[in-house]
Amino acid sequence: MVVNKLKKKVKYRGSKTHGCGSMKKRRGAGHRGGRGAAGSGKRGDAKKPSIWNEKYFGKQGFTSRFKKLNIINFKEIEIKLPQFIKRGLAKENRGVFEIDLTKVGYDKVLSTGKITKKLNLKVKSFSKSAAEKIKKAGGKLE
Repeated sequence: MVVNKLKKKVKYRGSKTHGCGSMKKRRGAGHRGGRGAAGSGKRGDAKKPSIWNEKYFGKQGFTSRFKKLNIINFKEIEIKLPQFIKRGLAKENRGVFEIDLTKVGYDKVLSTGKITKKLNLKVKSFSKSAAEKIKKAGGKLE
């Protein structure tokens, strides 16, 4: 048998205090010790243990000294080559594809994947194995 439950709105209709005792008792943020991290000042020692969980005191994390590099593999270059040509970021001259990866937004080339086409790549840095693979395929790295 399903029991019809009254909504709070209806249940407390006509009740002055909504089941919370005296009118003074549940008034404002003072009832719960202030808003947010209030009261954690000079004499707030009693409040501090409740604030410790909220990462309130001290520094958090660290700042990296190194810039994160955007890397690309030969595998991705092979897949994205038609898109680069469509957008005008790559050109084909006599079977050699010229791509300026710095304009595309990449900083480093890694050697994962096979090279099936001759590539002339402009990029800030590259791995040794990437340079070897490009030379074997008949391309250049700048």
